[in-house]
Amino acid sequence: MILGTLTNGSSGFAELKRNVSGISDSVLSERLSELHSAGLIVRSVEPGPPISVSYDLSDTGRALIPAMDALSTWASENFPRLEQPTNRK
Repeated sequence: MILGTLTNGSSGFAELKRNVSGISDSVLSERLSELHSAGLIVRSVEPGPPISVSYDLSDTGRALIPAMDALSTWASENFPRLEQPTNRK
């Protein structure tokens, strides 16, 4: 969800929290730190006051967009069918 949100461009913490429903501040902070450590996102700090922090996809993160799009398309096409008990195998 975080990476998907960032495909639309950079976002601040509050904007990410609004777009990723049900996530707590602490969990979002942990996930952002993990994604940054993995090289998938870039964290930019603009000096203040007030200090502004934004997050964006790195080149490596942007390389995942086609895979995320393909997975999203697959889920849209198949998820309703998979929810039907008669189609589970």
